[in-house]
Formats: sequence, C-alpha cells, structure tokens
Amino acid sequence: MTTGNEIVQPKVPAPQPSSGLDRFFKITERNSTVRTEILAGLTTFMTMSYIIFVNPLILSDAGIPKEAALAATIYASVFCTLLMALWANFPVAVAPGMGLNAFFSYTVVLGAGLSWQTALGAVFISGIVFFILTVTGVRQMIVDGIPDVLKSAIGVGIGLFIAFIGFKNAGIVVASDATTVALGNVTSKGTLIALIGLILAAVLMAKKVKGSLLITIVVTSILSMIVGVVSYPKAINDVISLQLPSLSETFLAMDIIGAVKYGIISIIFSFTIVELFDNLATLIGLSNKAGLVDKNGKIINLDRALQADSIGTMASAAVGSTALNAYIENATGIAEGGRTGLTSLTVGVLFFIMLIFAPIINFIPNAATAPILILVGALMLVEIKHISFDDFTDVIPVFLTIILMPLTYSIAEGLAFGFVSYTILKLLTGKGKQLHWIMYLVSIAFIINFIMANHH
Repeated sequence: MTTGNEIVQPKVPAPQPSSGLDRFFKITERNSTVRTEILAGLTTFMTMSYIIFVNPLILSDAGIPKEAALAATIYASVFCTLLMALWANFPVAVAPGMGLNAFFSYTVVLGAGLSWQTALGAVFISGIVFFILTVTGVRQMIVDGIPDVLKSAIGVGIGLFIAFIGFKNAGIVVASDATTVALGNVTSKGTLIALIGLILAAVLMAKKVKGSLLITIVVTSILSMIVGVVSYPKAINDVISLQLPSLSETFLAMDIIGAVKYGIISIIFSFTIVELFDNLATLIGLSNKAGLVDKNGKIINLDRALQADSIGTMASAAVGSTALNAYIENATGIAEGGRTGLTSLTVGVLFFIMLIFAPIINFIPNAATAPILILVGALMLVEIKHISFDDFTDVIPVFLTIILMPLTYSIAEGLAFGFVSYTILKLLTGKGKQLHWIMYLVSIAFIINFIMANHH
C-alpha cells in the first residue's frame, strides 16, 4: 500500500533542470513549462505588435515626431511589461492603450487645443492619481460604483470612435459641407488598399491566423509601395538601424506645470475613467482565463499588476507616449498555455528587439494601419451583448455614451453625456436607490467640466 504513495509523491514538486527560473516564476507550480511560456510569449507578441506601428501614427497626428513616438511606444511597453513579468509574475504584456491614444491625440490635443507636451503632463499626473487610487483601494471602489451597463457602453463607444478614425484615415469617410460626413473616393489607390487590407485582416482573423494584424500591415505597406502610395526603402538602413532610435525630442518633454495651469482636472478624470474600466476589466478577464485565482476567488498579485500599470503610465509619459493598458490580445498567449511572468518577459524582449526596425515607420502609410483601427473597433463591439435593453433609463445613457463618442470626436464627451443622463434619469424616475454615491460625484464633476470648458 505504501509503495503507491511513494510513487505518487515525487510527482508533486516535479523539479525541472532550470530550477532557478522555475522557482522565480513558479512555472511548475502553475502547471506550465519553460517552452510553453516562451511560445505563449511569442504568440502574444505576434498578436499585439501592431501597436508598435499604429500608436506612433496616432501620436504623430498630435504633433509628436514619428520615430521618437515609435521609440517611446517600445520603451514604455518594455518597461511596464517587465514590471508585470518580474514583479507581478503576470502572463500579461502592456502597451499604450488603443482608445487612450485616440483620446490623447484627437480629444486633448486637436480637440481641446493643448500642446502635446501639456497633454503628456496630464498623462503623467493621471499616472500618479492612478497609483494613489490603486494603493488606497479607491480604484476598486470607483469600479464597483459604476453600473455595468455604462462600463459596457464605454467599451462599445470607444470601439466606434477608433473605427471612425480608421474609416477617416482610409479615406472611406470624408468631411462634407452638405452632410457633415460622406463616402470618399473608394477607387483611389490608398482607399482601395485600405479596403483590401480590411478584407485580408478579417479573413486572417476568421481563420485564427496568429499575427493577422501584423501580417496585414506588412502586406498593405508592400502593396502601397508597389502602386506608389508611399515610397519604398532604398537602402538597408532605411529599414534596420543598429543605432537605437533617439528619444531626445520627447524624453521629459511633458509640461506638468502647463497641465496644472490649464485646469486639467476634467482631462485627468477622463483618462482615469477610461483607464480604470479598460484595464481592470481586461486584467480580471485574463486572470480568470489563466486560472490565476486563489481558492477565495481573489486574483493572485492583482494589486501588484495594477500598481505596475500606473507606474508604467508615469514612465510612458516621461518618454513621450500615452497611458498604458493590459491588452486583450494577451488572451492568445494564455490560450497557448502562458501562466507566468516568463510569458510577458518574452514579449518584453521581443518588443525591445523591434527597436532596430524603427526606421520602417516612415514606410507605413495610413492605408496600412486604417484597417487595423477599423477591426479593433469592431472587436470592441462585443461588449454590447452585456447591455440589457429592457430598462429605458439604461438604454438612453448607453445610447448617448456610444453615439456621442464618434459624433463629437471625443471619448470624454461621450462619457460625460452617459454618466450625467444616467444619474438624472434614475433620479427623475424614482430609481435613485440604484445609484451608488460615486455616480453623483462623477456626474457633478462632468457638469463642472462642461461649465469650465465653455468658459475657457
């Protein structure tokens, strides 16, 4: 009888030769192997590396030099992903958030008329606010106080906004004096290539091809070169540079004093709200998928992951990029078996290697990145399934949140109309008991913001 126990017992620790690495990342403890973790990291990198090329193009619309923006994107992603790996032991890679970068360029800089340096100052301050909210537990309180229908509406609205930017960049949608917006010339070279890219990306994603979005960017960029939409590299150093790209134009260029002088509360508030839901919801979803939940239902090291994210946002602003987010694309690596920080460490190393390809950003046209924006927007539409359309006091705020983000070209305005209308409708229909006190605070803050913005 005892022999049975003797055979079973050694299997529990199952020590591996790479015991140092194994112990540090708890690889065996989480039922994984070094090989599995590295392959999972490679998969995650393939699915989210499109941000290396998309983020600088969005930031360049705000006036940030492209190559410096690409370097800042990579350095910020590497720094925070390594924090996730080495401090939080999370199989989650982090990069500048889609939605947050659009908010930065189109709402704060182009919409509110701030310089990109002042906007970076606001990102830095939001990182500090974020850190304080995290360590004090207020972050969780805010998330708990905001109704689920509005959280879902925020995701859908940001998706529509990002897709709208994609349609505009592709030339599919253009400005019109008669009808505000109209269909562009879909037979022009750039727009045709963007449409081909959209079909290609959709087909690849439907077939679950790893790196679909990155493959689409490469193929459409080559097509653009062939038909003359963009020039092609003439020498090897147009594509590869052994000298790391310079951050001199953006490093510590943030204007914190300018941000404070502007009365930046509303902008920091909007950054924080968008970041709160996007990030926390993504981290919770990914942690559950990876089985990183203890027997009490609590996520292992979630506090460390959230703190890493807020520290990363401060670092991102310092090097010249926007607020950071855990990417939902991490689900691909987790599906491949990624369970520890070794997965994210692998992603961080691969991101760093991409620095030598920085010059290539100059050969990637809008036609190549526009399909990615449209598809990312489409993927964010999935949140709509969590919205119930039975209660009219829910439907109207949800509708206003979703529709006004693209129509006002501002995530913040959509948020404001959604939150304020939700609070007012619940109060006027005798459903005030459904309101958490946080909703009153948020709504008042948005109303004050409306008043301040119109008197600026």
